[in-house]
Amino acid sequence: MLTLYVLTLTALSGTAVRAGNMTLVLYALKLGSPAYVIGLLGAMFAVLPMLFSMPAGKLVDRYGSRALLLVCIVGSGVGLLVPWAFPGIAAMFIASALIGLSLAVVVPLQNLMGLISTPETRARNFANFSLGMGVANLLGPLLGGFLVDLAGPASSCLYISSINVVVVAMLLVWGHRLPRTSAEAKAKGSVYAILKIGNVRRTIATASLINVGRDLYQFYFPVYAHSVGLSASLIGIVQATNSVAELTVRLVLARLLRKLKEEQLLAYAFFAGAVSLVLMPFFHSVYVLVLLSFLLGLGMGCGQPIITMLMYSYSPKGRTGEALGMRMSFIHLTRLIGPPVFGAIASAFGLAAMFVLNAAVMAGGGILSRPRAQRPPS
Repeated sequence: MLTLYVLTLTALSGTAVRAGNMTLVLYALKLGSPAYVIGLLGAMFAVLPMLFSMPAGKLVDRYGSRALLLVCIVGSGVGLLVPWAFPGIAAMFIASALIGLSLAVVVPLQNLMGLISTPETRARNFANFSLGMGVANLLGPLLGGFLVDLAGPASSCLYISSINVVVVAMLLVWGHRLPRTSAEAKAKGSVYAILKIGNVRRTIATASLINVGRDLYQFYFPVYAHSVGLSASLIGIVQATNSVAELTVRLVLARLLRKLKEEQLLAYAFFAGAVSLVLMPFFHSVYVLVLLSFLLGLGMGCGQPIITMLMYSYSPKGRTGEALGMRMSFIHLTRLIGPPVFGAIASAFGLAAMFVLNAAVMAGGGILSRPRAQRPPS
């Protein structure tokens, strides 16, 4: 029952973030913002989680997850209300930073999933956690796209914020049931001690690269699709197809892991992403874009949960929250740097150049993820 509760929190909070991402990008496009502004907007989603994720992990290890989850969800809900109350591009940047705060909830939620798991159930529970995130990635773009078409972007932000209200209510009523800390929660040590672990460094690097590809798709595919005349609803459908693929591959992930090594699946994930991204800017047909989005989703869908499982397994006992937070900080650092850099490339050389360069990054990640010193302990 506790597992289902954590998965529900994961799906609802993630849906609000993904719908908010979609809505703010479409809102900025409606205001006539160029590609580099969209890139800066995307970077703002990463500022607070980049700064907050590792300290959040330390807090989770020592004091539990409930209070931190409440802070993040309330902050994200307030962020969604900003562009509704104060329309304009300045409000978009404030909203992006606050909505991005909700991304820090991934750290306590992932740690909770590890705490309530045994070595025998860990792979299954993390696979289920990834399914919860996949549901959010499916519902978020659909919800954001259709709300923008039906009610306009400003009102959409107000409606999406109601999801945060539901999550806060769940935490206030049932949050006391969450485990506070692990048995070794008082373990101490420097952050460098964690980074000295070679498998941790490699996992952080691959996690950062795979999120670069995924995030740039989320932010710049709407820009490209808008430029070729797709409506907000169609853009939402295409991006939701990406999430359908993620859900599909995660349903069979445990079976795949019995047949292939983790590093093999990670390499396939990167290469699938590279192929789909390099082809996207050369097609205008919504049907082809759906197929390419599905291919990208297959790769990203198996890559992310594998990385999470490996990171939890490689982390020192009693410092799993801190290690997961460190991973999220590096991921958000790439999110902070990536969108404006690639946005500048798109503005200077066109969207096609940005997609091709992103595909090259994904191919490099595939090469990096292949060698492994050893398998993690079960």
